[in-house]
Amino acid sequence: MNVHALPVRSRTAITTVKGTTVSHPAAKSTHHDPRWPQVAAALSALRAAGRHAVRIVDAECGAGTLLLSAAHHARMLGFTAIEVRGIDRSASAIGRARAAANRAPDAAIGASFEVADIVTALQAEHDLPADIVLCHGGAAHDRRPQAVAALRGAGWVVIDDRAASCARSVAA
Repeated sequence: MNVHALPVRSRTAITTVKGTTVSHPAAKSTHHDPRWPQVAAALSALRAAGRHAVRIVDAECGAGTLLLSAAHHARMLGFTAIEVRGIDRSASAIGRARAAANRAPDAAIGASFEVADIVTALQAEHDLPADIVLCHGGAAHDRRPQAVAALRGAGWVVIDDRAASCARSVAA
């Protein structure tokens, strides 16, 4: 299988999978996100540990730009099963995220986006924590005990706005 991409810092990443070229316009703004270096590092560490599957949850995903870029970067690294879940309170943002996911389909990437309360949705992740949880805005700054517990219990690596990570284990 031929899978390659331009460097993440390029204006637009282009992925070729089985001869099909797909442009990812979201990648042009991803490198401005302070969380991107940690997202890329966490994905690389998981892949170096021999993982072929990855699950990423984005609390307050907005239009899904970072989450979808992470999924395509995971694909470029050689992950063969990628599951991403975006959660946001805004129905219009979730609509944009779904549209963006539909514009760059890849059979190895399963993407779901839902309108939900962030704390409730993250609490549902506790039984089977994601490999990586991304948080932004209110979820990253909500200091209520149940919000902090929901965020930390939702994934093995939590990457927030401040580009500070609370990691349980990267290679788990």
